[in-house]
Amino acid sequence: MKTRLTSLLGIEYPMIQGGMAWVANASLASAVSNAGGLGLIAGGAAPAEVVREEIRKAKSMTDKPFGVNVMLMNPSAEEILNVCIEEKVSVVTTGAGNPGKYIPALKEAGIKVIPVVPSVALAKRMERAGADAVVAEGCEAGGHIGDITTMCLIPQIADAVSIPVVAAGGVADGRGMAAVLMLGAEGVQVGTRFLVAKECTIHQNYKDMVLKAKDTDSAVTGRFTGHPVRSVRNKFTKKLTEIEKQHLDPQIFEEMSVGSLRKAVIDGNTEEGSFMAGQIAGMVNKEETCREIIESMTKEAETLLQDFVKIRGVEIG
Repeated sequence: MKTRLTSLLGIEYPMIQGGMAWVANASLASAVSNAGGLGLIAGGAAPAEVVREEIRKAKSMTDKPFGVNVMLMNPSAEEILNVCIEEKVSVVTTGAGNPGKYIPALKEAGIKVIPVVPSVALAKRMERAGADAVVAEGCEAGGHIGDITTMCLIPQIADAVSIPVVAAGGVADGRGMAAVLMLGAEGVQVGTRFLVAKECTIHQNYKDMVLKAKDTDSAVTGRFTGHPVRSVRNKFTKKLTEIEKQHLDPQIFEEMSVGSLRKAVIDGNTEEGSFMAGQIAGMVNKEETCREIIESMTKEAETLLQDFVKIRGVEIG
């Protein structure tokens, strides 16, 4: 399956692994890249030198392209971006902010820049700023989310920009992959399914939360703060929901959330951790290697798309 995204990034399959904070480390990123996708190391809230260490680990584990996801609200974001330039990573994806002022330096260093966007307006702005592609993320995704669904967002952004569009949010199998390609995307970014990859080093309790999740086990908290987050329901999301109902100061809410993701990823604390995952978690029911995930998704998507062509009586080539 070849698209402009595979050509742009030098990868075999049009799939990017989500840059999940505390989750996406050198182990996961290198495994995804070795399997033919694009692995990402998450900058998250980490210091720049920690990110450098992960980049160097990944280099020792793969000779394939991989990237770094930089959260621009991180006080160390500029330092992390400088590390990416110094370490000559292939790709930088960005979230939680506008990377426009950093794009010229990154591109001058030969780094592909792919911002994550929740709207048509931001996608168009990123194209004007020189982005090589955009990840259009619908609100079905896990972690920090926007307001528009993937189904509605992808075709609108695909119509609005000329650069490749990568679909994120609600994609966990070949059916979802085929669907977003039909909507105009040229690749997918997958997060939740990689949470249960065998190479993913998160606490087993986190993996079990995702594996046991049903279709209704997704909760969004923090809308009133302007930074909504989607996670698997547990005592922590219930507590946050109760706080929201009390209309407390958003700052108090944010302070209560500090460290909750670490409690999930590292400690496996099922009561106080924030187990970020997308609505698609109800479809994720077994642990597999990154290669098995990528190959099964792309093979299923290819088959579905080929069958669609046959059913429609269309001839290609």
